[in-house]
Amino acid sequence: MSDTLLAIGTRKGLFLARSADGGPFEIEPIQFSTVAVPSVAIDTRGTTPRLLAGIEYGHFGPSVMYSDDLGRTWGEADKPPIAFPEKTEATLTRVWQLTPSPSEPDVVWAGVEPGALFRSQDRGVTYELVEGLWEHPHRPQWQPGGGGLCLHTIIPHPSDPKIIGVAISTGGFYRSTDGGLSWEAANQGIRAPFMPEGQQYPEFGQCVHKVAMHPSRPDRLFLQHHFGVYRSDDFGGAWHDIGSPLPSDFGFPIVVHPSRPGRTRSTCCRCTPTWTAHPSTTTTASTAATMPAPRGSPSIEGCRRSPCTRPSCATR
Repeated sequence: MSDTLLAIGTRKGLFLARSADGGPFEIEPIQFSTVAVPSVAIDTRGTTPRLLAGIEYGHFGPSVMYSDDLGRTWGEADKPPIAFPEKTEATLTRVWQLTPSPSEPDVVWAGVEPGALFRSQDRGVTYELVEGLWEHPHRPQWQPGGGGLCLHTIIPHPSDPKIIGVAISTGGFYRSTDGGLSWEAANQGIRAPFMPEGQQYPEFGQCVHKVAMHPSRPDRLFLQHHFGVYRSDDFGGAWHDIGSPLPSDFGFPIVVHPSRPGRTRSTCCRCTPTWTAHPSTTTTASTAATMPAPRGSPSIEGCRRSPCTRPSCATR
């Protein structure tokens, strides 16, 4: 017998859904009721799986909770698990992403707002700021997107702990080859049409919504931009536009399909995801509105299997 656990973070709390032997999911009573849960991770690397939840207490502020019994009980560090050093004069607003490292047994990465990366060496209980990215000379020029200045994507290499990529809205995609000590902007080929003619391919400042890695080809990445969908075959060294066959190239997250190569699933922020063949790639990218939309946005609705005619999409 095998069980499957699905963790769903929402603005109203955390939902856990369980399935036995591929049967229907049963949703358990809500946890952290009335508390926003913008990030969730299930760490299966140890003998006992660990659940991680980035939460937002209205009074106490953001925190990270962990559970070693599949959500029946939860623990929290004795001190704030993620906190900016006093010298930064920054305050944690939200934990956008929690990502266990596939190549370092106890390491967990956290992406936060305002745009910064933190690293844990105790499986997600406590974290320290990655100062190499925080001190990057581009950082003072990053601007917040509709959801804030958020580091929402962390892409650790599956076998080389020195290689890691991150995406910041609206900073762009950055990568490190020395374990986070130094970083370089990696946005070549990503167009920013809101910039003046002749300046539409800047070194940084792109509004990247999400990036995903192909599981068996770690150098191949897929990127959902505010104005397009891109692919890189060299871990961000260069990006190529693959959005033209899609009904809409505007969306929020992007994930690699597990079993159907050669097809792309895409959606705008208010549309139902649809499948579209893409002849120039042997992998599949999927976008779906699971990343929180900009604050105040309406819920997902409409647009199935046809180009979106909503004004927010038809103009792109």
